[in-house]
Amino acid sequence: MGSLEYAQARLSARYGARPDEPAWRRLEHARAFPALIDAARTSAFRHWITGIDATATAHRIEALLRERWRDLAGEVASWMPDEWRSAVQWCAVADDLPAVQHLARGGPVLPWMRDDSVYRDFVGSGGTVSSPPPVGGQLAPLAAVWADPDHAERAWRTEWRNRLPPRADAKGSLLHTLELEIAAQHRALRDPALSDGVALRRALQAKLAFLFRRAMLDPAAAFVFLAQIGLDLERLRGELVRRAAFPGLSLADTA
Repeated sequence: MGSLEYAQARLSARYGARPDEPAWRRLEHARAFPALIDAARTSAFRHWITGIDATATAHRIEALLRERWRDLAGEVASWMPDEWRSAVQWCAVADDLPAVQHLARGGPVLPWMRDDSVYRDFVGSGGTVSSPPPVGGQLAPLAAVWADPDHAERAWRTEWRNRLPPRADAKGSLLHTLELEIAAQHRALRDPALSDGVALRRALQAKLAFLFRRAMLDPAAAFVFLAQIGLDLERLRGELVRRAAFPGLSLADTA
């Protein structure tokens, strides 16, 4: 059985083990994909890239990072008191929203989806036929998205709130503050005038760092931690997939 004290100790240790900016710089300055993999293996990235080598395709990288994220959400949930586990575990599904939205809008079932441990439960065997809404499995709570594809995030948040203990996200709570910060980030990223989201993501990381320091023995620490790791994985995914998919692209071309 988990406890807030145990969860806080584990979260703090994992938070402190995140890559620092010099580690990110070494990764970003690696010109070739094999060099990037070598740099990652000798740094704080080593856990995330297990199974990824210099021959990995973009789809393979995406699949492994999805599994790492799902495993992490499950691990963090296991550290928490019982009443918090379901809401923390639901964070694993956040990474699936783009795929869910694609299918809900009538997009075809893509071949790589049949190899995914979550998607293959409901996409069927057809490579060109759109899937029906999920009726079972981890994504079943998102079935309503098929009737309203533009509001996949809203459907996710509704299910998340349903899994929280009563009044956990009351106005003024750290959890409510976290939700407001992430919602503001999403609005800003959707601004048609935005040309570069790097500054926005860095600003959000700074806010999350502040919230994590405030969340000592507060269940919100688990969600702040996952939000911060989510940003890290997004950044890592960009570095890996860019080089795997476009091996001849120079750093100047990607700036």
